[in-house]
Amino acid sequence: MPPFRAEHMGSLLRPQELLEVREAIREKGISAEEAGLPEVEKKSVAHVVKLQRDLGFKAVTSGEYNRTRFWGLMWDEFQGTIRLQDAEASMFRLYHPDVVSLIEQDRKVMPGDSVIAGSKLTHSAEASQANLHELRLVQAELPESEWGNIKLTVITPAWFHMRYKQGRAYTPEAYANDADYFKDVAKVYQAELDLLYKAGLRNVQFDDPGLAYFCSDKFRQGWAEDADNIGTVDDLLDAYISLYNDSISKLPADFHTGVHLCRGNFIGGRFFAEGAYDIIAQKLFTELKVNTFYLEYDTERAGGFEPLKFLPKDKYVVIGAISTKLRDLEDKEEIKQRIYKAAEFVAAGSGQTREEALKRIAISPQCGFSTHESGYPLTEEDEKKKLGLVRQIADEIWGEA
Repeated sequence: MPPFRAEHMGSLLRPQELLEVREAIREKGISAEEAGLPEVEKKSVAHVVKLQRDLGFKAVTSGEYNRTRFWGLMWDEFQGTIRLQDAEASMFRLYHPDVVSLIEQDRKVMPGDSVIAGSKLTHSAEASQANLHELRLVQAELPESEWGNIKLTVITPAWFHMRYKQGRAYTPEAYANDADYFKDVAKVYQAELDLLYKAGLRNVQFDDPGLAYFCSDKFRQGWAEDADNIGTVDDLLDAYISLYNDSISKLPADFHTGVHLCRGNFIGGRFFAEGAYDIIAQKLFTELKVNTFYLEYDTERAGGFEPLKFLPKDKYVVIGAISTKLRDLEDKEEIKQRIYKAAEFVAAGSGQTREEALKRIAISPQCGFSTHESGYPLTEEDEKKKLGLVRQIADEIWGEA
């Protein structure tokens, strides 16, 4: 069962052929079929599945090759959403870290593809095909006995809420307040996860930059200074934890869930958030009902391992100690010592020995290698070396997958 000792966060560098086909679709206005996308996509996913298996990774992903951005098309497929065009900056929280980086005040721009709820959100099995298509492409490259190891990354249910000003994630005609909106978001996530479970998925990783933003003093200050907000920033964290728990409340026991607290790996390796986990760790680890926490620990921006003392005995942590932003390869022995140090804090908090605590720890790169389509400093050879180092460290510490 996941998590495995050697993990990665989902996205991997796209092959040039795939990038060129997608560019042709955008630039020439031709269909995916005319551009040959289905064939190239299938070949590319087959290549990346083999790459992962050859390197000894069990939690195989599609590399997110079906997506142009890490959140994919799932929200576009939910019924009731409206894709924004030339959105006013006033709709957004201009202190929200990724909005700060991507939006320019006084211009009609927005942070990437963005949607709001224009009417009541519902789920349609016929319309919700993107995640299913991605899963089936990976399944086609694996024996059925290994389908349970496949990991699908899914965007946090709060993704299209946190960025918007109070009450702007939905139209007044759709919802009267956040509580009603969250109820329907949880319902569409329940339906999406049920659809994927029935198709054979047993391992989901929620990608959530927003949870890491609660560690940021700048975000907290911005929230406090925003007179439009209702409640405190910690009230918002409570609401998001409840939203998660509702979203996964109907999952069978054999469906592994994890959340990646992403600090950003935008084009050029740019990060979005800094701040230690201390301020949210106890609440998050004890109240959020996922099985595994994927935490970024590649730089001092994340603080120390002390918050891991709050990790409950029935939960796992994957330490993201290898950088996907820098080409230089980390020192193996230094990273191993960091994993042992993390284990000491897990052990201290749960009354275990270090060896017992290590059974609930794994290692990974800190983030995906290509959360957007292109523009990253590493080559595929660099990527292989980084993943190979993760596998080697896992073998030397645990001696198991």
